[in-house]
Amino acid sequence: MRSVIDIMDLSVEEIDSLTETAESIIKDPAAFSDRCRGKKLATLFYEPSTRTRLSFEAAMYELGGQVIGFSEASNSSVAKGESVADTVRVVGCYADIIAMRHPKEGAPLVASRYSSVPVINAGDGGHNHPTQTLADLLTIKREKGGFDGLTVGLCGDLKFGRTVHSLISAMSRYKNVRFVMISPSELRIPDYVKINTLDKNRIPYTEVTDLESVIGELDVLYMTRVQKERFFNEADYIRLKDSYILTSEKLAGAKADLSVMHPLPRVNEISTDVDSDPRACYFKQVLYGKYMRMALILMLLGV
Repeated sequence: MRSVIDIMDLSVEEIDSLTETAESIIKDPAAFSDRCRGKKLATLFYEPSTRTRLSFEAAMYELGGQVIGFSEASNSSVAKGESVADTVRVVGCYADIIAMRHPKEGAPLVASRYSSVPVINAGDGGHNHPTQTLADLLTIKREKGGFDGLTVGLCGDLKFGRTVHSLISAMSRYKNVRFVMISPSELRIPDYVKINTLDKNRIPYTEVTDLESVIGELDVLYMTRVQKERFFNEADYIRLKDSYILTSEKLAGAKADLSVMHPLPRVNEISTDVDSDPRACYFKQVLYGKYMRMALILMLLGV
């Protein structure tokens, strides 16, 4: 029995296998429509989510399985003081696999140590979001043909953005990847990511505060929102929330084949006039996320 808590729990070979499975599902979804018949996924979401929760549910339904669970902590026995460990012990009696989102870093890891069924981390605080990273990787592969030699711009909240941290970890294992970090000084990438991933793997990166000065260098631009829920001080949030807004005018200086990505939800960091640009990939990411979650569920259930 195996869980996936961090994107680094998956080897490069396993990620390649998952993307191949996802592409097979895209080509022939009917061939996979009964693979999980008789299986149940439990979605344990202790903080709000639209895309991730519905994506997991859609993934399981399209594999022929069923879904149980809750969409906020107040609807569960955690409101009575039940621990994560006890919750997963109980849910493991009803379900074959669990997807968990939790505001506290490390909660899905704790859950995986007590669970009798596989646990997938669907996001824990500002820490990890491995299935979003799988969606990101499939998007990049389908848009760029691969990962080697890319210059990836990461823009916005790089301090609290768990999707950014996971993507850096995943792409650090490919050849000649370079990162350009674009953020206000208060929201720069954490030192532990620099030390443990970038410096350790000798991956070149630059840190800048101005998007327009570097946009012409990028093969991929990964936009993120400034997350109000991660701030203790509302004044700091208000001051920083509009630091970067991508518009069609700013894209004029970008490569013709730039891929613009965003984990969503978007607030106003990408203007809606960008949506019709062929370089906009963020709604494709949503769809690819469903296929990668289908592939991961199949892998962990061994079906």
